[in-house]
Amino acid sequence: MTDIETELIKGELLLAEFEYEKARKKFNDIIKANPNNARAHFGKAEASLGVQKVKAEDIMELYKKATELDPTNVFFMTSLGSFCLLTGKFQDAEACYNKATELDEENSPDYFAEFAIGYFKSAQIVYENHIDRDPKTMDMINKKALEYMLKAINLTPDKAKLLL
Repeated sequence: MTDIETELIKGELLLAEFEYEKARKKFNDIIKANPNNARAHFGKAEASLGVQKVKAEDIMELYKKATELDPTNVFFMTSLGSFCLLTGKFQDAEACYNKATELDEENSPDYFAEFAIGYFKSAQIVYENHIDRDPKTMDMINKKALEYMLKAINLTPDKAKLLL
């Protein structure tokens, strides 16, 4: 096992023990030693979620860097997508989940469903004021979520209408 691998495992153990500050520092040290280590950037992003002083933009950049360095890692891609949902970056989230389905077609129903549910919940929070003033906003949210739920079960809108 290489020194970097040993340090990554230490960082991941700290993260699993909810030692976010220590884990963040450990991953940061790894990044300094090896700036192209995708796992270190991902680990630092995950650890940063537990550190209040870290800005959402900084966490986003860490997730993006991890996916740039390892663009075929589905877990990194869906984690970035999930974070995009939490921060209201819905188009970016959609792109991440669609990319995940391309990378791992066998599990695409899971990614479509995860996006649909995450979008449905997050969009209601982000657009809360609009929903109260304009019911069409909720229709838009429902339509997008339903579109992806139908994809998850490999059903076209027309086929779904026939079934209903």
